[in-house]
Amino acid sequence: MLYVVPTPIGNLQDITLRALDVLKSVDLILAEDTRNTKHLLDRYAISTPMSSYHAHNEHRRLSSIIRQLQHQHIALVSDGGTPGISDPGFLLIRACIEAQLPVQVLPGASALTTALVSSGLPCNRFYFEGFLPHKKGRKTRLNYLARLDQTTIIYESPHRLLKCLHQLAEHCGTDRSVSVCKELSKKFESVYRGTLAQAIEHFEAIANIKGEYVIVLAGIKD
Repeated sequence: MLYVVPTPIGNLQDITLRALDVLKSVDLILAEDTRNTKHLLDRYAISTPMSSYHAHNEHRRLSSIIRQLQHQHIALVSDGGTPGISDPGFLLIRACIEAQLPVQVLPGASALTTALVSSGLPCNRFYFEGFLPHKKGRKTRLNYLARLDQTTIIYESPHRLLKCLHQLAEHCGTDRSVSVCKELSKKFESVYRGTLAQAIEHFEAIANIKGEYVIVLAGIKD
């Protein structure tokens, strides 16, 4: 059995009881970064062996993991949130399905739903973009997102945040509503809500932008 186990996006108390039971009972935990996951396991006195599984080795390790799953229970975790959502996981889940191996996905933390609900923007329909392309295809994606009539969620790094906000304003107009969430569930969590113009002014006044960001953009109005 492969268990896909969401882990906290910040606050370690957000782990579910079921997730803890699975992490304790499986034979192996596949972790995006074993050093990061060790903090979680140590917090809850879990001694299950770990192995590294991330974007740079997932193709190479796929066959061997499928063989292990023939006789072992394995849990897959990312550094935070639900594996497969802008994190490794899709390839392994698909390979398990093709090999007719059981997969069980646990419900749990996800930055995109947390940011979406906290934005105050419509949640009934939304589009998840994840990380925009850094170069090739970026303009095409921005043009596409600008025309959507539903709320859009974008992940962004601190050093690209202002660039992203400026480009969104260029394509969507400066008066488009936006929510910019920082470090969700962590000590320095903050949510800025306003127009793109106001968000740009706010973040330009910050000397050293740090943290992980989720941008929630309002859809175009008719």
